[in-house]
Amino acid sequence: MTDTADTADTAVQPTSPAAAPLPASRSTSTRGGLIALVVVAVLVALPFVGVPIPGVLPGEISSPGSLQVLAIGLVFAGIAVSYDIVFGFTGLLSFGHALFVALGAYGTNLLMESTGLPYAVAVPLTVVLVAVIAALLGGVALRVGGVAFAMVTLAYAEVFSILLLADPLRISGGEEGLALVSDGVPDLLRGVVNIRNRYWLALVFLVVAYVIARMVTASRAGRVWEAIRENEDRVELLGLKPLPFKLVSFVIGASLATLGGGVYLLLVRGANPSLASADFTLALLVMVVLGGAGRLWGAAIGGMLYGLLTLRLSALGTSGVLDGLPDPIEGVLSEPLFVLGTLFVLLMLFAPGGMAGISDRLRSTLRRADGAAPTTRAPGTPP
Repeated sequence: MTDTADTADTAVQPTSPAAAPLPASRSTSTRGGLIALVVVAVLVALPFVGVPIPGVLPGEISSPGSLQVLAIGLVFAGIAVSYDIVFGFTGLLSFGHALFVALGAYGTNLLMESTGLPYAVAVPLTVVLVAVIAALLGGVALRVGGVAFAMVTLAYAEVFSILLLADPLRISGGEEGLALVSDGVPDLLRGVVNIRNRYWLALVFLVVAYVIARMVTASRAGRVWEAIRENEDRVELLGLKPLPFKLVSFVIGASLATLGGGVYLLLVRGANPSLASADFTLALLVMVVLGGAGRLWGAAIGGMLYGLLTLRLSALGTSGVLDGLPDPIEGVLSEPLFVLGTLFVLLMLFAPGGMAGISDRLRSTLRRADGAAPTTRAPGTPP
């Protein structure tokens, strides 16, 4: 009896906090946070780096042309993160996400032009207004699911795109779009000399989008989103109504996309109707899938990579570098969409989880080589 009692006492004896190992999810989260801080620090310092990256950037990293390319890539990364909330986490295949990017660009510019509001006020006000619009549109579209939802959102985007091009109210500029109302833009964001500040603004947008996305996806709502993505009927059986949760996801994603549209307006000094096209929404889908749907850092990398490839491949096609190649090869390589489409197909065939999936497999391989059991991300843990 004494031996049994001693054994029981030993079994329940608490381990000192100092000796207890960190839970896997907490350790992974801490390591991920440190990596994110290092990445942000590197991105902050890039405007001071005078090193050229041939073939990737048009000049030295600190040159205005290179910083412009990088800034657009950062904005695409943030917009991809916003779409990952809707598609990657909640499983909503929306073909109208580009609509909110366009509303962010056009809305900000029109507010500055019609009311004289400064850029710093027009952008958040546009985000609030578009959030209301997204709630109304989502309240209707989300009453259907699957392909029907995708078609309804596509219809929204197409109607808005047609209105932008037709310009019946003479406010959108038609096919030419709108030039930036520079009067509302502060001096520190104007001109080539302030390209560093615009680059940092794009970086701030990405950080804000990522932090908000990480917070909401790690919350109770985020866990419900993942459950809806996996099996919506089971969520209903548990007594939860999926519609309000899906609507929150839709509105948050739309709001962050609107914010990205406002920053993009400043970078390219105008709003273009191509932002509202279905092609751009498909591009967002490619960004998320390239990086890894449901993995925020993967979506960010996919968006950044897509932005760099699109801009640099377009420049490559007109630079004369491909002139010595046979005509068929030159024609193919000068089309960014073809190259990106090929990359997309190859990833789907050999790496369905995108770049995040490749990273997971590499980590699992290294753990097996070290004799440790492979681990996977549990639902509800920060992505």
